Amino acid sequence: MRVDKSRRSENVEDLRGRSPGRGPGMKFGIGGTLIALIAAYFLGIDPRTIMGVMEATQQGVGNSAADTAVAPGTPTDEAGVWMAQVLGDTEDTWGEIFRQGGAQYQPAALVLFDNAVRSGCGNATSGAGPFYCPADQKVYIDLGFYRELETQFQAPGDFARAYVLAHEIGHHVQTLLGTSAKVREAQARASETQRNQLQVMMELQADCYAGIWAHHANRSRQILESGDVEEALGAASAVGDDTIQRRVQGEVVPESFTHGSAQQRMQWFKRGLDSGTLQACDTFSRG
Repeated sequence: MRVDKSRRSENVEDLRGRSPGRGPGMKFGIGGTLIALIAAYFLGIDPRTIMGVMEATQQGVGNSAADTAVAPGTPTDEAGVWMAQVLGDTEDTWGEIFRQGGAQYQPAALVLFDNAVRSGCGNATSGAGPFYCPADQKVYIDLGFYRELETQFQAPGDFARAYVLAHEIGHHVQTLLGTSAKVREAQARASETQRNQLQVMMELQADCYAGIWAHHANRSRQILESGDVEEALGAASAVGDDTIQRRVQGEVVPESFTHGSAQQRMQWFKRGLDSGTLQACDTFSRG
């Protein structure tokens, strides 16, 4: 993946090496439960372990007596700078898409952290995996997740890493377009199975939006190199619900899916990549 033509975003908060501070525990309802499932599914952790982390954060557990609020820095290391460039590319891409639609894109911030972080959605650990918090409109990533993606899920490559960030930015786009609020309202009235189905549609649409970004970024700045698309598809497949359930529990339970199957995730990313249009990413109508 080529990022030499990509602008480095200034919307990056580098909290690595800093204490997250002691704050109120994460408040869990439907959204918090989904975060727990994401953690279990993304990293192959027993869901009961994640639920234990949830209980701890609900009680407001901090790291130590040294917990203090700190001012974020901007990344200067190679990995951090690369993330800032990919984020800048998503900002420029979505900014142009929104302008063409007569709207203004409000960028999300990217927070890089180690081990634990305090977000607008509450406290979270690295075990939660990369996540987007609509309350503060920030994406949170511990770069150690990428090592897990490469070693545990056999999904290496820089474009696989970019896909993860672009997926989370896809959730930000859903927030700006009002999709997230509508889905949360529908989930509040739905059964557990229906809530899961709605969440799958949300996740697949974020995958499709990641494909839209890649489509336009490549057309404008030629970011793709040989093998990049395969890297993204490999990452999408690796974090499919069926892939992870088969690995973690030895069986697949489709009604418990919250992100979509490997085939669905690859299919929707590719649909966004091929079409480059929001209309092609209506997962709620097309399934």
